[in-house]
Amino acid sequence: MSYKLKIFVLIVFNTNILVSQGKLWNLEQCIDYALENNITIVQAKSSLLSSKEDIISAKGNFLPSISSNISGGASYGNIELYAGEFVDREFYSTSLGVGFSQNIFNGFRNINLLNQSKINFQRSQYELERLKDDISLNIANLYLNVLFNKENLDLALSQLKFSKLQVDKFKLLVDAGTEPISSLLDAKANYSRDLQNVTIAENNHDLSLLNLSQLLQVPYNNFDIEIIEVNTPSESLIYDDVSPILEYALQNRNEIKIAQSDIELAQLNTKISKSFYLPNISMGYGFNASANFSNLSQDDSFFNQINDNKGHSVNMNIAIPIFNRNQTRSSVNKSILQEEITDLALAQVKLNLESTIIRAFTDAKAALKAYQSAIISMEAQELAFNNAMERYNLGALNSFDFEQSRLSLLNSKSALINSKYDFIFKTKVLDFYLDKN
Repeated sequence: MSYKLKIFVLIVFNTNILVSQGKLWNLEQCIDYALENNITIVQAKSSLLSSKEDIISAKGNFLPSISSNISGGASYGNIELYAGEFVDREFYSTSLGVGFSQNIFNGFRNINLLNQSKINFQRSQYELERLKDDISLNIANLYLNVLFNKENLDLALSQLKFSKLQVDKFKLLVDAGTEPISSLLDAKANYSRDLQNVTIAENNHDLSLLNLSQLLQVPYNNFDIEIIEVNTPSESLIYDDVSPILEYALQNRNEIKIAQSDIELAQLNTKISKSFYLPNISMGYGFNASANFSNLSQDDSFFNQINDNKGHSVNMNIAIPIFNRNQTRSSVNKSILQEEITDLALAQVKLNLESTIIRAFTDAKAALKAYQSAIISMEAQELAFNNAMERYNLGALNSFDFEQSRLSLLNSKSALINSKYDFIFKTKVLDFYLDKN
């Protein structure tokens, strides 16, 4: 399954897309666009291609080096043929040659360089996948944040609608003389406060859209997303034990694989450094021929001279290192130290990952409790508000106490929305570390 589909399933439960006007981005499109166009992803892809070229270069070290040369020269001027006798002389020379050299043994350096380039290519792949994971999760988080702010905005609009009905109601009662003007003024004050809450909710919603558009690197103007209904989460979404998550993550997460690749690269680098202690054996072959012409002699034709003056050479070279000012020794020691550093880096990555997962697990447990408490609180506040409304309509409750009951219900609904999305995301973060589809 592709990353966009994985995260889409990971974040969204059974959803229903609501019909909206205009061009809207769904979560799949957001993630797909980011994975294709995000600058960090594009840079990582370029790095991957560069690593692939390193493999081709390393394989080329096993092939012979072939070269050819052609040279020509001319000289003009007087020369002394006999004592006191000078003549004008023109002399032309041409030479050509072909040669190749082949490394036979260099301390297994070429093999280790090839293995190093392959591991480095694999590491670049792990790094690319890690970046895709991070960006996909960030986009899903921002997308979820837009939905969260949308629900808060809907809640604020519903309260504004209720306040408007209250204003209209008290206006009629005041006009009829059954309610004092103070009741109408209180209703208008409540309406103004709810109108301000709508403005704040609209601003939060717009900011969440802006954050998402900026991460996608698309223009904010006319940018909007498809609104989906997230079904009510349940306790079944939570994990009972963090151990399976830790075990899976420590074996499969890309950050672990990157750190392990760094260890392998360091070990190969030590082998490459040690190869300079060993002899270097190479052989070569060369072919050369030449032709000369002068205006003072009748020379053979060019091709006859080439045939007459051709030659072959074969050589073998054995270079045995004796002392290179401690350069090899220092390089080997540094490589061994780098191995120790990468070992420590892997241990640190494991500790960080374990800490992150345990914290996410603890947060998810706490988020579940907060969500369950928010449900109970909202249900209690709904009952209290319905009771307050009945008493208020019967004249047994003043407008101030009624408004306090309404605000308590509003706060409980807002807390429920917040705890719902908090629980959903923190639970799905655990799914993320399990690569769960």
